[in-house]
Amino acid sequence: MLRSVKAQDYMCEDLITFTPETDLFEAINKLLEYRITGAPVVDKDGNLIGLMSEVDCLKAILTLTYHEEEMGGRVGTYMSDEVYTINHDADIIKVAEEFINNKRRRLPVVKDGKLIGQISRRDVLRAVEQFAQDG
Repeated sequence: MLRSVKAQDYMCEDLITFTPETDLFEAINKLLEYRITGAPVVDKDGNLIGLMSEVDCLKAILTLTYHEEEMGGRVGTYMSDEVYTINHDADIIKVAEEFINNKRRRLPVVKDGKLIGQISRRDVLRAVEQFAQDG
């Protein structure tokens, strides 16, 4: 059985983030440049307020094209504001269960409402590998 470790022990802290004011194409370029499928959106105080994914970007482009509007806009207009998070002190088992039960790939990690990192399925696998090596 895995010993108890917390999400904060394995999360990534060096995140690409956007603000609601970030230009849509700047966000798309960042996703492409860093080869990521989405990024958290935070307000000026560091509170997590949404996520901007590749799907959100595609929806934005299709909406703009359909309405024959000029391409562009801001992340805040197109981001998903329904965000599933995990608390920083959640046990790694709870994190794994969240991935399995809700088909998530990554979860923003929050502490007192502030974004402090992100944990992915790969991070959980890394934890399991470390446990196996430690015996």
